[in-house]
Amino acid sequence: MLTPIRKAIIPVAGFGTRFLPVTKAQPKEMLPVVDKPVIQYIVEEAVASGITDIIFITGQNKRAIEDHFDRNFELEYRLKESGKSAQLEEVKKISELCNFYYVRQKQPLGDGHAILQARDLVGDDEPIAVLFGDDIIDAKIPALRQMIEVYERYHDPIIAVMPVPKREKEKYGVVDGVQVDSRVYQISRLVEKPKTDAIASNLAITGKYIITPDILSALAYAKPGKGGEIRLIDAFRSVVRTRALYAYAFEGRRYDCGNKLQFLEATIDFGLRHPEVKKGLKQYLRKLEI
Repeated sequence: MLTPIRKAIIPVAGFGTRFLPVTKAQPKEMLPVVDKPVIQYIVEEAVASGITDIIFITGQNKRAIEDHFDRNFELEYRLKESGKSAQLEEVKKISELCNFYYVRQKQPLGDGHAILQARDLVGDDEPIAVLFGDDIIDAKIPALRQMIEVYERYHDPIIAVMPVPKREKEKYGVVDGVQVDSRVYQISRLVEKPKTDAIASNLAITGKYIITPDILSALAYAKPGKGGEIRLIDAFRSVVRTRALYAYAFEGRRYDCGNKLQFLEATIDFGLRHPEVKKGLKQYLRKLEI
């Protein structure tokens, strides 16, 4: 019987240097897209995909994330006393989305090292989702739910990918492989930030994965690379010749909210659908002389 995917690891220990100075004291994951922080969109995607337990891998200056997903009894009391029932329900339901756990990554030693910090909270035979704290994917069916459906067909690790222009491949890890189904590719190799002509494929790795216990084991034995970091891509590389790995080109619009321009695009696009501000935002955009 296939073990269902109920847990997700979300590494949030990074410094967010691309958004300095605002991230000097505030986690980048807490930057607001209209009226919700980036990390809440990612948590809501996970919950809508069937996840019941989320393990945050945190670092210094990340307490605001814990506070956001916890109860704030004083705020709730004041909202109740003011008769703001809609806002009260909105803030209360945040802490009720799922079960939250927090593990500190004491040193910034790579994304693979961050994931390993959650190993004791994951069963030995349990597949888990890994979602990075920058990626919002706007889709009719949550991107993680799409990936879980692929996992349920193949029972092997799944890496979310998207096609990118040839000139942009150097910014990403890229997978090569053979298409085996609609949007599904069996991976033959993974290349980190390749030169333009180093690999024909343009399927770039994005920040969503489903990993199996052997991937965690491979991470535990991985040798640190540049800067002493342990990278998740190296674990995939170590097993790709001995087991099947799949890439899935998800349906939906991805916003890399660690990128200033895409963060602004997300804010505008979500703002244009927000019932409170969409009308005024449309009027404002029409007045701009661009």
